[in-house]
Amino acid sequence: MRILITNDDGVHAPGLVACEKIARAISDDVWIVAPETDQSGVSHSLSLNDPLRLREVGERHFAVKGTPTDCVIMGVRHIMPDKPDLVISGVNRGRNVAEDVLYSGTVAGAKEATVLGIPSFALSQAYAFTTKHLPYWQTGIAHGPALMQKILKEGMPKDVLVNINFPDCLPEEVEGVAVSTQGKRDAEFLKIDARHDGRGNPYYWIAIARGIKPAAPPGSDLAALDNKKISVTPLRLDLTDEPFMTKLAQVLA
Repeated sequence: MRILITNDDGVHAPGLVACEKIARAISDDVWIVAPETDQSGVSHSLSLNDPLRLREVGERHFAVKGTPTDCVIMGVRHIMPDKPDLVISGVNRGRNVAEDVLYSGTVAGAKEATVLGIPSFALSQAYAFTTKHLPYWQTGIAHGPALMQKILKEGMPKDVLVNINFPDCLPEEVEGVAVSTQGKRDAEFLKIDARHDGRGNPYYWIAIARGIKPAAPPGSDLAALDNKKISVTPLRLDLTDEPFMTKLAQVLA
């Protein structure tokens, strides 16, 4: 099996090292094409107005000055001699659940592979305030290969990627696997942090609101991680809401 790895945290991210270990537990034919710099939150963006600069970091290991989507296209269409059998995006530093999947460059890397007809996984490692600077990468390394092989053996539907999040705990503390729905947070979780620079000019950061978290919806990816379970969520490329489409067809006939 030929595997292509990408991420959104950048080519020097420790999560990329973890992802390579996961991939090499499945195959020895592993290629890495990752962004030159951190691309967190870029979602499924393409670099259409800037050139893609390619740098060879090592054997089968490349950095692209672009987004995760750019990296997958570059890897599949230019760098690799043959189309990969699998694309793994991650391991992201921080979970990608609920609304995160809309913003995530990690999920977008897997999504682009699915667009190109290649089975793909997005892998993320949750962390807490106390583990922010040293997440439990060993949890994904320990549990990821067997989990992905089991899913691949079953077969993945066309136009579907699998989003996997590892809980914030040691490998032996994992309480199992939960096949989960995409959760939903309180709509107030994003805020604007207003500041002033040294010259008194205003500037702003998009920030995450802190405070008491509401209970996660049962069966969701949020709930799975809260219960120290590995969250597995299949995500479709087709975003059509079929029930409302049927209703609109009747209303607009």
